[in-house]
This record gives sequence, C-alpha cells and structure tokens, in this order.
Amino acid sequence: MVDRRPPQPSADQAFSAPAAGHAGAAAHPAVAPLPRSEPVRLRIPAIGVDASLVRLGLDRAGALRPPPEGDPHVAGWYGGGTAPGSRGTAVTTGHVDTRAGSPGVFYRLGAVTKGETVEIGRADGRTAVFTVDAVEVYDKRRFPGTKVYGGSGRPELRVITCGGPAGDSGYRGNVVVYATLTAVRGARTPPRT
Repeated sequence: MVDRRPPQPSADQAFSAPAAGHAGAAAHPAVAPLPRSEPVRLRIPAIGVDASLVRLGLDRAGALRPPPEGDPHVAGWYGGGTAPGSRGTAVTTGHVDTRAGSPGVFYRLGAVTKGETVEIGRADGRTAVFTVDAVEVYDKRRFPGTKVYGGSGRPELRVITCGGPAGDSGYRGNVVVYATLTAVRGARTPPRT
C-alpha cells in the first residue's frame, strides 16, 4: 500500500530558540510595512503552490472558517485581521487534502524549509515576499494560539494547514509556517485622473 500522508516538517525546521516576547527569533531582517491592500494570490515556489486567495471570517465559536471545501486548491486569508505585508501578523490557510484523500492546495506545506519564500500578490499591484523563519507542527488540542497569532510589530505571515498524525476524525494537528516580510516587488499603480 502506498503511503499518501502529506509531508511533515522535520525538527530542524522549528525555531531554534525563542526570543523574548515572540514566537522565535526571525532569521531574516524585515522591511518596512506596506499600507493595507487586499491579497489576491499566494505562491510558494518551492512546493509549486500558486493559488487564488479568498477572504475568510470567524465562525460562531471564534475560530477561523476554512476555505470552501468545493475548491481544495484555493487558499484563504483572515480578512478581519492584518493584510499580508502590513504591520502585524497576517493569517492564511488552506486544505491539506479532501475528504476523499486528493491533495489540497497545502498538501506539501510540511516540506517547506527555512529560507524559502512565500509570495503574496496584492490588489495594489505589489508582491509581498516573505522569507520562512520556521515550520512547526502542533497538536490541535494544545495549539499555541498566542505564539501563532501573536506578532512582533513587524510584517509577518502565518500559513496554516492540517497535519500531524491522522485519526478517524481527520488530522490531529496543524502545520504552521512562520515568515517575515523581506522584500516587495512591483509598484503601486497610480490613480487615474
């Protein structure tokens, strides 16, 4: 039988030492934050991801709603929070696979390594380039919300999907990519007069 489990991050992709008041020390210097602009596309070249982004909200329990199940190749971002590239922690998410077991947009997210990039195409024509600082996996019952969603005041990004061991009710954990804005490409289109 073929093992069809998605890749999981190795221990050497985790933060090596936590920094005071932050999830871990960023390995890459951040660039100046961008003004808010709607994100429209997410690319992770190292694992072949190139997906459109949809705005997500919270459910009644205050948890982030997942992207629509009908299109497992679309990713989502939390529209009530920081826009990717702006100061603070922006949150994106996507499916690892479908109920039938077909790969989703973030099937290979656990294979991302430190130093690789996540690119966010924005409505203002700019591309916010984030460099990966760490990739960690957490048990859903002990998910460290403050560590994952908290920020350092820099423009940061989290990319989240299901991961860890799978049980009868699905995956028991989450894979989280931590990244810091390190470059901006493109220019904002000037308004027409």
